[in-house]
Amino acid sequence: MATLAETEGDAQAQVGAAQPYPPERQGWYAVGILALTTTFATLDQSILGLLIQQIIDDFSLTDTQASLLLGPAFAFVYALVGIPLSPLIDRWVRTRLLVIGVTVWSLATAACGLAMNFVQLLLMRMLVGAGEAVNSPSAYSILSDYFPREKLPKAVYGMQVGAVAGNGLALLLGGAMIYIIGSIGTPTLPFVGELRPWQTVLLAVGLPGLLIALLLTTLKEPPRRTFKAQVSQVPVLGAIRYMGLHLAVFGPLFIGLALGALDAGGRAWAAPFFQRTYGWEASTYGIVAGVVAIIAMLGGLLTGVKWVDYLQARGLVDAPFRVIVYTRALNIPFAIAMPLMPTGELAMACFAAYFVLVGMTGPMLNAVLLIVTPNQIRGQVMALYLFIFIVIGQGLAPVITGATTDYLFTSPEDLRWSILLLHAIFLPAALLVTLIGWKPYREEVERLAAEEAADGR
Repeated sequence: MATLAETEGDAQAQVGAAQPYPPERQGWYAVGILALTTTFATLDQSILGLLIQQIIDDFSLTDTQASLLLGPAFAFVYALVGIPLSPLIDRWVRTRLLVIGVTVWSLATAACGLAMNFVQLLLMRMLVGAGEAVNSPSAYSILSDYFPREKLPKAVYGMQVGAVAGNGLALLLGGAMIYIIGSIGTPTLPFVGELRPWQTVLLAVGLPGLLIALLLTTLKEPPRRTFKAQVSQVPVLGAIRYMGLHLAVFGPLFIGLALGALDAGGRAWAAPFFQRTYGWEASTYGIVAGVVAIIAMLGGLLTGVKWVDYLQARGLVDAPFRVIVYTRALNIPFAIAMPLMPTGELAMACFAAYFVLVGMTGPMLNAVLLIVTPNQIRGQVMALYLFIFIVIGQGLAPVITGATTDYLFTSPEDLRWSILLLHAIFLPAALLVTLIGWKPYREEVERLAAEEAADGR
């Protein structure tokens, strides 16, 4: 397969370098399909956070054990599979990888709904992580070959609608299903017996992903495009070496992401936080937070697109980076205030502001990296970038939050202080590192634009 992958990838690169970008209609069709794929990926990732308190009660877990399900079970396997597969993303047909990945993670999510103990659920969550490892790097790589640099932020925003929908649906549909199941009861399956409510939810969200795998077969693989860059062909190490030679650009992006990702522990524990601190039922939190997340994050996406367009119209080549800086600064007071609120309604209002700003920031973190990364290593760099976010944000952050509650504050009701501690330490640090990388990023974009102009592209 390696020979076939290299041959197909080289042929695509040669064709792509000589052709204009594909028709815009094809590009936006790809955005739509990839947004839908991202919806189901995010849904399958996020749904466990809403159900975790039920799982804790059914399996008699500590917060530290539960955090293994929320984080490492998915994140570490995602990283272990994603990094070795990343060279394949840069050489093989990316749409085929997506079909395989969607099939694996959808079946694994459904299998989580059949788990009868902690170990079985842990293993199935690991398989979900393995399936999703190729999704985001492949999707971003495909978009970068459909759209030129100035249109790429808007395309990334379009695809991120899927992440918004997935996060919101995980809460909204999960909360609604918990309420409905509580009213009518759970089904009984042959050889399995009566399902718990959380098991029914996982089965219901996992199986429809197989239809998305079929839909992905209609997506055309775009010709690969490159810009002038000397890149080693050694898998992964070549990408790391290139980033090392441009450390002033890539270093702050990666370190800032790592620090900001530690804030994700608060999001992973949001449902138990509202349950323990304000007495909200899981169904109530899911429905309210789902509606808030969808409306707020879609508003953030739309505002972010308009903001970047406005800044680019003023001739600012670093427009996406500016949006990251501004929204990270605005996010800090809302994130710190949220766990301190005296009522659940006020905490949810802070959460809404947080969702708006995350909706503006998230897509730009991906767009700025795509803009300055050569096509030859784009899949590998995105895999490394997502490795940082997944391992730290979805792997370590929930564990740190749960362990802090267990061992530092000692009481489950003190979860709010664990969340506050993460927000107060890591979000300002992420902003500071981002500011350090602002000027090098702008200079790199200007350099690349000048090279393209000199080459007549």
